[in-house]
Amino acid sequence: MIITVKAAAKINLMLDILQKLNNGYHSLWMIMQSVDLYDVVTVEQLAKGIELTCSEPELPTDRKNIAYKAAEEFFKFCNIKGGAKIHIDKKIPFAAGMAGGSADAAAVIVALDKIYSTALSVKQFTKLGLKVGADVPFCIQGGTMLVQDIGGVLSPLPDLPDCYFVISKPEQSVSTAQAYGTFDECTKNSRCRHTDQSGMLRAIIDEDLSTVGKTLGNVFEQFVEVHERVPIKSVMRKYACLGCCMSGSGPTVFGIFDKKKNADACAKELKTFIKDTFVCKPINQGSEIKES
Repeated sequence: MIITVKAAAKINLMLDILQKLNNGYHSLWMIMQSVDLYDVVTVEQLAKGIELTCSEPELPTDRKNIAYKAAEEFFKFCNIKGGAKIHIDKKIPFAAGMAGGSADAAAVIVALDKIYSTALSVKQFTKLGLKVGADVPFCIQGGTMLVQDIGGVLSPLPDLPDCYFVISKPEQSVSTAQAYGTFDECTKNSRCRHTDQSGMLRAIIDEDLSTVGKTLGNVFEQFVEVHERVPIKSVMRKYACLGCCMSGSGPTVFGIFDKKKNADACAKELKTFIKDTFVCKPINQGSEIKES
């Protein structure tokens, strides 16, 4: 059996860090949103072993790839002796704060669940996903969600009203581990400005897109330097974005627009200096099986 899955990217409408936990992880408060920018992950059943190929030559194809790890953890979790041949056609920029790797891992889990007829429940998907990576449970389900703790507490929210995201990913890479390390160091001696969590929840529940735009927030913007962030935001505001923000730990910056013509014009100008620029829409799912 061969299963093909569309693995959706995500952005963070809000990202806040509540505290560092005793186990070294961080307790987070995030509102995540899936967008219609996809990797395509194809999984084929093998008798044994895991084989991984990828259209992006810079990415590893062994245990260093989170999609490979997802297959390993699936077989352990389900106590199954089996194998998988995985191919990833990359479209989501990597090291971008858009959960491209986690989306691929989620797609592998969803595909293997179908191939091996394990019929995992939402709770089982979440438990398994957390063994692979913090963003994987969300990437399995997708949509608009409040995601808390280390990624395993997910609360579905109403879909966003019709809108467009201009997503721009500079060439600069940001290490997630270094970003959290910088946050920890900075917050030892100074106070962190937290996001308006209740304001964002209210805006989403009320389907108030204008207030969603005004309330976008990412605590990492205080601690992670992205050289192109200011000029990117300047262009987005020039074309009347409702708000703009960094996604994840960076470097990607996105703006939210209520008019497609403004989003398209913004993206056209941004592409003159940021190659990886996309116009996307919010979607209400994460990993979607396309064919079998």
